Amino acid sequence: MLNVAWVNELDSARTAAVRALLLAARESDGRPEIEPDGPLPGDFTGGRYLLAHDGDTLAGVVHLNTAGDAFGRLVAELVVHPAHRGRGHGAALVRELAAEVPEKLRVWAHGDHPAAARLAERFGFERARELLVMHVDVEGADWPEPKPAEGVSLRTFVPGRDEEAMVAVNARAFDWHPEQGTFSVEDLRAAENESWFDPEGFFLAENADGEVVGFHWTKVHPANPERFRGEPVGEVYVVGVDPGAQGGGLGKALTLAGLRHLRGRGLGQVILYVEGDNAPAIAVYERLGFVRHEVDVQYART
Repeated sequence: MLNVAWVNELDSARTAAVRALLLAARESDGRPEIEPDGPLPGDFTGGRYLLAHDGDTLAGVVHLNTAGDAFGRLVAELVVHPAHRGRGHGAALVRELAAEVPEKLRVWAHGDHPAAARLAERFGFERARELLVMHVDVEGADWPEPKPAEGVSLRTFVPGRDEEAMVAVNARAFDWHPEQGTFSVEDLRAAENESWFDPEGFFLAENADGEVVGFHWTKVHPANPERFRGEPVGEVYVVGVDPGAQGGGLGKALTLAGLRHLRGRGLGQVILYVEGDNAPAIAVYERLGFVRHEVDVQYART
């Protein structure tokens, strides 16, 4: 019999069980990003947890981000253990989640799986957001030297000095974005402590007055057997341009700087995430050789 219950925090035993479930999902689906001995992914920390036990086995988990996105909507991640799928456990979790949060709820479906679409329709959720994963093979890509506008120069990020300037630009560039718009100095400093953080792959643009007016933050992911040919992959993590500096090709110059850096690290592939309705950005990335590879969907209660 399935037992579904909410908990406000995870003790060590529950943390280990959730980690084991997420690792099994990664082995099957390629998601989420988690290492065997590492912490839980950021999308599964804080907030509340809905745990589904089939006997003594953790068969499914929901993480609810109770802090909400930039627009006050609560966002959930739902994962059912691959060995326990097809038994109605996902439906049981969605039913309890929807009862607990009847309004302003969003739920991610990574990879746009048909089973997620069926659950969404059954419980009155509609497709509200698409996040595209775009991909390019480095070999043969035409990435010329970046040429920012006159008076603008590029340099790399200096930890301990550039946090506030970068976050200020980010806030202006992404005031419309559900997640990136809430990014803080504390979030940046926490990221600097992550094993993947590399200031040499974090590019800033300065104007003639020495003010930061844009940035491109790159990231390198370790090999994932279920995605991207099982090879390490670079990412155009975040590109942000101050609204007052847009229109002069700065976004393209910053993107090129990061792409050339990732190529210089010997990576064979690069990915990026972009909103599915951001046609201008998609067009820019397509001109740089990127193609649509996957899609993540966010469902909302109707």
